[in-house]
Amino acid sequence: MDGGGRLARSVRLPRPQTDLKAAALGAVILLREWVAERMRRRTPPPVARRPVPSSNHPLIVFVERRVPRRAGIIATVAILCGSAVFGVVRGGHIEEVTAGLSDARNAVANAAGFRITGVAINGRKQLSQDEVLAIGGVNGRSSLLFLDAAVVRAKLMANPWIADATVLKFYPGTLQIDVTERSPFALWQQDGKVSVIAEDGAVLEPYVVKKFATLPLVVGKGAESHARDFLALLDRYPQIKPLVRAAVFVGERRWNLRLKNGLDVRLPEHDVGIALATLSKFDKEDKLFTRDIVAVDARLPDRLIVRLSEDAAKARDEMFKEKKPKRKAGDA
Repeated sequence: MDGGGRLARSVRLPRPQTDLKAAALGAVILLREWVAERMRRRTPPPVARRPVPSSNHPLIVFVERRVPRRAGIIATVAILCGSAVFGVVRGGHIEEVTAGLSDARNAVANAAGFRITGVAINGRKQLSQDEVLAIGGVNGRSSLLFLDAAVVRAKLMANPWIADATVLKFYPGTLQIDVTERSPFALWQQDGKVSVIAEDGAVLEPYVVKKFATLPLVVGKGAESHARDFLALLDRYPQIKPLVRAAVFVGERRWNLRLKNGLDVRLPEHDVGIALATLSKFDKEDKLFTRDIVAVDARLPDRLIVRLSEDAAKARDEMFKEKKPKRKAGDA
């Protein structure tokens, strides 16, 4: 009993909960640190990333103030256009695209009243009107507004038949073309091919038309550029010219004549006029070109060398045999 006469009993005090909670929290903290340390050893350090600039970053402020609006759309269009141009160039479609754009602008100009409705072509002889227009690149889709007269003239001048050309535009729809044509002068044979040439040696076209059959024929390398002077010299000797079938330029130095009867006449490199005069004289007096001979060599200034045909050579030998005196018996 206690001092007050009451019954005393023993009481068990509980353990403070604060101590248990502190111990548990400490254990958890230690466990987390241990796990973090283990993970830190196994995992490589993270790569530092560049921070995303905020709206107040100087770069963003510069772009917003300096770059024009819709610059992204413009850049995208530029990239697409560049890709299209690259594809056209790489694919070899430049001419097709250019022709399409040219037709488009000509169509607009024609609709506006600049269609070519009248064409006057002066000076043509061998070429037709359609051929002149085709050479100049003028067609039914061309408009006078976008027609470049200098380009048309350059195309005409590139054709061997045309020596000179003038192109004039009269708005709204008249085109005038004046041309000066080269005249066919001779036929030139080289490596088995025959072409029609002008006086200056320009090759006009392959020989396919019979109307040029009466032109004189020159043969050999370089003959086309020397034919004018030689044929002019040959015109001075009417005794020979009608008999000539072809003039052959030999070694780019001198001429030979092939006559219609097959006779070959070899002319010298120099003093050709003197040799032709001599040949004319002999033919007029002695009928030289109608004799039974196959070649005449006039390259030496003081003589003519004549080669007989086989039959004429045999007949000559027989004649000399008959005229040769017979030997008498006892002659040594």
